[in-house]
Amino acid sequence: MSESLPDYYFRIRENGAAVFRVDTANRQRRIEFEEIATVNVRNGNIRPHGERPLTPADLSAIETWLKERRALLEGREVDDILRAVDHLNLTAQWVQSRASEAQLDAVTDTLLLAMHDLRMVLVRRKAERLTKGDEAAAGNPEF
Repeated sequence: MSESLPDYYFRIRENGAAVFRVDTANRQRRIEFEEIATVNVRNGNIRPHGERPLTPADLSAIETWLKERRALLEGREVDDILRAVDHLNLTAQWVQSRASEAQLDAVTDTLLLAMHDLRMVLVRRKAERLTKGDEAAAGNPEF
């Protein structure tokens, strides 16, 4: 293991993490974790574990982790959508080249409904963005 361990360890959970203080300065020279808090990524809620208050250093480390975690998850979200586009392309190729009639019967209606729903949402959101752009341009005419 590395000579210099971090001061904190974040055990990822469904909506955040359990936060542990890493302790190597004990008599047995073992790595020990002391749970100090839980953090919710969605709402930013930080709850101390037990009765001990969090130090400013604890809070700073948790807030830094929270900011980095949110950025990572945001990037992953876009990547997941781009992977979905790849899957749609692979699905189209499968339908065109390999799908049997029974397989097509099993998936066609579900796929068509999901794609129709996605198209409706995308068109509506694009129209909203274009309308906002038109309103902004009308409010600030360029001379």
